[in-house]
Amino acid sequence: MSTNSTTSDRVAKVFGEETPHPRGTVWPARVDQYLDEGLDEQDVDRWVQSACLLCSNGCGADIAVKDGRMVGIRGRAGDTVSHGRLGPKGLYGSTPWAASPDRLTRPLIREDGRLVETDWDTAMGRIVEVSKRLLAEKGPLSHGFYTSGQLFLEEYYTLAVIGKAGLGTPHMDGNTRLCTATSAAAFKESFGADGQPGSYTDIEHCDAIFLYGHNMPETQTVLWTRILDRTRGEDPPRIVCVDPRRTAVAEEATRTGGVHLAPRVGTNLALMNGLVRELFIHGWIANDWVAEHTVGIEGLRDIVDPYTPEHVADICGIDADDLRSAARIFGESDNVLSTVLQGFYQSHQATASSVAVHNLHLLRGMIGRPGAGVLQMNGQPTAQNNRECGADGDLPGFRNWDNLDHVRQLADAWNVDVMTIPHWAPPTHAMQIMSYAETGSIGFLWISATNPAVSMPESARIRKILAGDQCFTVVQDLFLTETAELADVVLPAAGWGEKTGCFTNVNRVVHLSEQAVEPPGEARSDLDIFLMYADAMGFTDRDGAPVVPWRTPEEAFDAWAAVTAGRPVDYTGLSYAKLRGPSGIPWPVNAEHPDGTDRLYTDGVFPTGTDYCETYGHDLITGGTVSEQEHRAMASAGRAFLKGAPYTPAHETPSDEYPLLFTTGRTVYQFHTRTKTGRARSLDQAAPDAWVELSPADAGPLGIDEGDWVRVESPRGAIQVRARIGRVMQGAVFAPFHYGHWDPDDLADADHRTANELTMTVWDPVSKQPTFKTAACRVTRLRAGDGPAPAPTNTASAPASGANDAAAAVPVTGGGSATSSRVLTETPRYALDPSQVGSSHVESSREDH
Repeated sequence: MSTNSTTSDRVAKVFGEETPHPRGTVWPARVDQYLDEGLDEQDVDRWVQSACLLCSNGCGADIAVKDGRMVGIRGRAGDTVSHGRLGPKGLYGSTPWAASPDRLTRPLIREDGRLVETDWDTAMGRIVEVSKRLLAEKGPLSHGFYTSGQLFLEEYYTLAVIGKAGLGTPHMDGNTRLCTATSAAAFKESFGADGQPGSYTDIEHCDAIFLYGHNMPETQTVLWTRILDRTRGEDPPRIVCVDPRRTAVAEEATRTGGVHLAPRVGTNLALMNGLVRELFIHGWIANDWVAEHTVGIEGLRDIVDPYTPEHVADICGIDADDLRSAARIFGESDNVLSTVLQGFYQSHQATASSVAVHNLHLLRGMIGRPGAGVLQMNGQPTAQNNRECGADGDLPGFRNWDNLDHVRQLADAWNVDVMTIPHWAPPTHAMQIMSYAETGSIGFLWISATNPAVSMPESARIRKILAGDQCFTVVQDLFLTETAELADVVLPAAGWGEKTGCFTNVNRVVHLSEQAVEPPGEARSDLDIFLMYADAMGFTDRDGAPVVPWRTPEEAFDAWAAVTAGRPVDYTGLSYAKLRGPSGIPWPVNAEHPDGTDRLYTDGVFPTGTDYCETYGHDLITGGTVSEQEHRAMASAGRAFLKGAPYTPAHETPSDEYPLLFTTGRTVYQFHTRTKTGRARSLDQAAPDAWVELSPADAGPLGIDEGDWVRVESPRGAIQVRARIGRVMQGAVFAPFHYGHWDPDDLADADHRTANELTMTVWDPVSKQPTFKTAACRVTRLRAGDGPAPAPTNTASAPASGANDAAAAVPVTGGGSATSSRVLTETPRYALDPSQVGSSHVESSREDH
């Protein structure tokens, strides 16, 4: 049964109809749906179970199929994550790309400098010939793999086995390194292993929500909708926003009586140290809980002691009383939910700043109970699976590279010699892989489902590496991306809805996505491509059997589940049969928790034991490793670590030549490098081209008005784009990173709109995540524009009010096709009792709509 059925333009109205509700009550279900123009529900041949793949939220969804084509999508009312909702990207961007006329449908090989079509045997034959030759000449260190946050679990695990048990190379990573590596690193440093402690259900129970460097209204729209339905209902939580831009989060902070802290770019750790110090100064410490469940409090107290509100205000450019107010909200609230994203992960001292968020929660004893959680968010939909399965270089199942028993467990599972699995040093991170490819040390680089020519820092350098003869490059993707243009072999891959597999969202919730349609032409699933390579290479175990024995996604899933036994990321109670019908089950799922686990650490026991933990830890300043002996001496015994570090200035600070700080980010209407969303008309029209945002205070002296063409330049490169006189803080310059499209015949000079032309080849010492947020730059006006900048007006990129006449004339963003939305009168039954939430999977009626 439904009421309040509406249709709307979800480009203009990003979050759809509000469903406010009081604290402690179920988030009402609202089913969002979009079908191709001219179609309605009776035209649909069938609906196929899946989940949205266009952000990390993991909203449960059904794919509409008609005449063998994907023609739309709808939310699943009983979904654990989304309760039926979908965001603009999910609604408008999920299916149009699949039928795009420029899909790759046959393999390509480079002949006489140009890519030409060929057959699979020829393409794979060339790959295998180079691979075998390099293995014979140089060994497994000649091979590198760079993958994605958008493949399926089964594909990551298969790739991990190929790399670690077949080849024996440590050179494996994913673009999750650019996106979510700091999330994993921070969890390991504080709690001993990866894995989100908190739950989305914490939103329904909390008194306050702190968002650190997290523009949630544009990165996880449905999750922000969930927060809005609390802040607009009875007994709302207060919002605290840490962001240098005046985002919708900042506006909601002001509206709810919270605080907007806008620190200078690159000073996050100073701010966090100030907040932690305030807890100590005012006695907002759960002393008994801290004594029982943590180690390291005295060392942390000493580190943060110098960071008085006035000292922090001087470093960060904020008001000291605002810092005090934010700390008081944290210190006097009963239950706080914290979320963290790229404003911390991609900035200076990333891991130390993210760990400081954990310190706040641990000092207050706010973890493992309803409303008191931490969500170190991801940006991509399957980033969590990459981390779990080991395609990012980690060992599968959150195992420790430095623990020989952990390595033996995998060697036994794969039936290979333990010395085949590289564990003599930490795995090679993405930026180092590119450096090895630059010198030819890595002579074979396989890139799947990602576009580093646009997404990696200092993109001119990346293009030069990929275009060079020193490294043979394989690219596996849906389209001829900027990266694929440079490859030696291009393999056409099947996409979402064209293959079957599982993916796990930020909240540890596992979804099964069933194949809905056939891929176009000769395109194959990533799993089938990896299996084809493994078979052709003849990778075998100690008994001569194939090292990758499975042939289907379900067999791969079952093999993965088996190796998770006894580890924090336990899938042993999951199967395809169990995932069919129910819409999202959070791990661990095992005999103890057969229906899943809503939140971790409810008993205050953490996976920090020396023989069990995923890492022994690092120095947060230098990245130096903690030895097994040092870790054992700390006698953590299931207690969490309170760890800190002093603030240091960023690698590159403003100067007379480059007086501003350049920072990159996202817009709600585009995803990653626009491979899918750029082919969706409504989304492309909403944000069709690159732009840069300046504050009125910075634009005025430079003579820059709304829509003017400007040159933004750092010591590494420059872009030429139109200017939005916006709501970024004075001294900062913001640009979205999504836009590429340069001339492959002129590698020395991009078309001057790729934001990563300016960013640095610098990374965090612990997480190895690149520092995209702190680059010095200068801005020069080139000429007047012929209208406003192409930036949206209903997001954080809105023009500053009253900036100038041109800004006032900017048209309002809209133009999305009609979508339908139904608020259900009978919502799915979700467990609300705190004794149930946290120990088992939330219960729902599994209602089909």
